[in-house]
Amino acid sequence: MTTLGEQVYVLRWKERDQVEVYDVNTYSLQRCLDVPNIRGVADMTSCVHYLCLYISDYTAECIHRLDLEGNATHWPVSDKPFTLSVNAAHNVLVTCPFVRSLIKEFSPRGDLLRDVTLPDDVIHLAHAIQLTSGQFIVCHGGHDDPVQRVCTVSADGREIVHSHGGQRGSDTGQYHGPTHLAVDDNESVFVVEVLNRRVTLLSPTLNYIRQVVSRDQVKWGLRRMCIDAQRRRLYVAEDEWSSKDRKFTAGRVVVFSV
Repeated sequence: MTTLGEQVYVLRWKERDQVEVYDVNTYSLQRCLDVPNIRGVADMTSCVHYLCLYISDYTAECIHRLDLEGNATHWPVSDKPFTLSVNAAHNVLVTCPFVRSLIKEFSPRGDLLRDVTLPDDVIHLAHAIQLTSGQFIVCHGGHDDPVQRVCTVSADGREIVHSHGGQRGSDTGQYHGPTHLAVDDNESVFVVEVLNRRVTLLSPTLNYIRQVVSRDQVKWGLRRMCIDAQRRRLYVAEDEWSSKDRKFTAGRVVVFSV
């Protein structure tokens, strides 16, 4: 899920017309975009500069690029890509958490520019966003990992500058399944947790500010979000997972004023 201009783009896991385009004011469905040959969707982000969407495909191990007319290209990652973001240079940051905690930076056309390997104690990297300073905000910790945190990491990936969290839990200052981040124009950080079913707001130095979304405001597990800084809206995607059928059975986008 992402926003671009006057529209909200929602990615669904289906055979065709995977990207649904909604009006940002009325939330009415405008059209659908098809992503050819997509096999396993994980995340989507947008680039305001190039007016395009990027979609990670962990099964095909590639990134799909889709312009607003529906023209699609893709490039290989040579790893299983997970979440995405776009930095100030309009390059695409791809997290690769399944073998090691690695951020790959690609040009808008898919040229690999560099690999950023994070410190050894950043385990099961979930999402990364690069600040204008060059530092990264990252969240990490799989469902069963004892340590789950949000960290500011130096631009070369070698040093943790700030961190919030630690031992897995549900109290203030703890996380369970931190899976996605959003950063506003003031570089305040929003953190969504799939298992605690909440969104936490942190200061630019990762001090706790408040809980933006609580579990009594949602129905299912929270997995992705994006912020519309201009309208001060936070879009949060939640999905119902069936353990019996081992698949997602329902989903929706919930909008909060921030």
